[in-house]
Amino acid sequence: MTQHTALPETVGEARATGWWRDAVIYQVYPRSFADADGDGMGDLEGIRSRLPYLAELGVDAVWLSPFYASPQADAGYDVADYRAIDPMFGTLLDADALIRDAHELGLRIIVDLVPNHSSDQHEWFQRALREGPGSPARARYHFRPGKGADGSQPPNDWESIFGGPAWTRVEDGEWYLHLFAPEQPDFNWEHPAVADEFRSILRFWLDMGVDGFRVDVAHGLVKAEGLPDLGGADQLKLLGSDAMPFFDQDGVHDVYRSWRKILEEYDGDRIAVAEAWTPTVERTANYVRPDELHQAFNFQYLGTHWDAAELRSVIDNSLEAMRPVGAPATWVLSNHDVTRHATRFAHDQHLGTQIRDAGDRALGLRRARAATLLMLALPGSAYVYQGEELGLPDVTDLPDEVRQDPAYFRGAGQDGFRDGCRVPIPWTTGGTSYGFGPGGSWLPQPEVWGSLSVEAQTGDPDSTLELYRRALATRREHPDLGAGESVAWVDAPEGVLVLRRGAFVCTANVTGEPVRIPAPAGRVLLASGETPAVSGGEAVLAPDTTVWWSE
Repeated sequence: MTQHTALPETVGEARATGWWRDAVIYQVYPRSFADADGDGMGDLEGIRSRLPYLAELGVDAVWLSPFYASPQADAGYDVADYRAIDPMFGTLLDADALIRDAHELGLRIIVDLVPNHSSDQHEWFQRALREGPGSPARARYHFRPGKGADGSQPPNDWESIFGGPAWTRVEDGEWYLHLFAPEQPDFNWEHPAVADEFRSILRFWLDMGVDGFRVDVAHGLVKAEGLPDLGGADQLKLLGSDAMPFFDQDGVHDVYRSWRKILEEYDGDRIAVAEAWTPTVERTANYVRPDELHQAFNFQYLGTHWDAAELRSVIDNSLEAMRPVGAPATWVLSNHDVTRHATRFAHDQHLGTQIRDAGDRALGLRRARAATLLMLALPGSAYVYQGEELGLPDVTDLPDEVRQDPAYFRGAGQDGFRDGCRVPIPWTTGGTSYGFGPGGSWLPQPEVWGSLSVEAQTGDPDSTLELYRRALATRREHPDLGAGESVAWVDAPEGVLVLRRGAFVCTANVTGEPVRIPAPAGRVLLASGETPAVSGGEAVLAPDTTVWWSE
């Protein structure tokens, strides 16, 4: 390690050259990516074996969802030991080999960090249970006496994101806070030992060579003083937009300022990205001020309808919000917590980000391809969720008996159908798990998976996989794509978006009908669907199609 100098005084100097400003980062959900040992569950060795595929795809970095030691009550987001690999995924030696191989291929590695809560099997929480009320160990979590004469009522009226009360009572009568599952007790970030521990965890993984962290529930670490009742207000679910006393409190920013100082100590532009669900993009921008984190997911963009006016508004608002803090916009369409966009867009009506209806598969795929090219044309960084490059839909008909999403079993809160976007991805046209591994898969794969596999799509110029490969190569090569702060909008018919970035032009027809527009000068670089016919200075854009042009 070498000591970095202090942050430059101007935002432009501080952030002008970071690799993350225009990076395309690929999310790997380890249990569903590749299985090397045949137990039906993905693992680190499986991921390592597929790194050449990701390098060929053209991404810049790989984000790994949690692989830490965990009872797996919430697919690894309940961490029992932040410095150990769960045996189902491998060992620390496997992690070291994966990081080294990725770097040799020119890929950076970002790991998930879960600082809002631990597992109830974490040694700290187990000690807190043993030592009882008033003990120093309990101060690291939110333990409180209950309400009522006998303390039988929860300390306040907060609800879990997964449904039901956000409090569980222990044998000695006290209650502990868990914004998610009961197996995930929230840390008390007012306690200095918690802050010290996570600074140590950061250094452990930075010393291992990771290039950054995706910070889970980055908006949730600090709770409002006194843990006040909501008093009948609607409870905020994970994708909500209301201000709540357990999310997006100003105190979280002190945490991230201390983390940024640690990241700056290490060579190689180590970064952190916030999973921060906030009421507005302006609030999101607070997480990426020059002395805090580097990126924050743009969930407002993810949740936008397939509507030209709404998309333009979110794009403008996002770029405007990031500009004062000098941070890149960070775009995302899918992840492990929401219905894949190939299924979200398969409906004429917007049904939210967690849906059960498969909809019109052809319509959804056509719109998903168009949405991807629009996203990759925007200034800033983009995240790709594993399998979206194959055009995978959500699996909406999983039998109840195979589901594992804890929200499903809680019967409230989130819809509990996140398993549909977590089904292991297909690599080959046949086999017991379509190349996922030598055994089966922990969630059943549909029969159609073979035709959507990497093997089936490789070399097919019309496939979604080859579209992604061409798009990422073009984005990397074109001088006007990637990093930036703004777009120039060109007048267009209703339902059509036309944006210019230097000599690059992106046209997106977000309607279900062909639309005639003035043809941009130059040639077509790439189209998500039918290549537009150009005649007499006009171009006809196919329905639900995005086209890239270069003068």
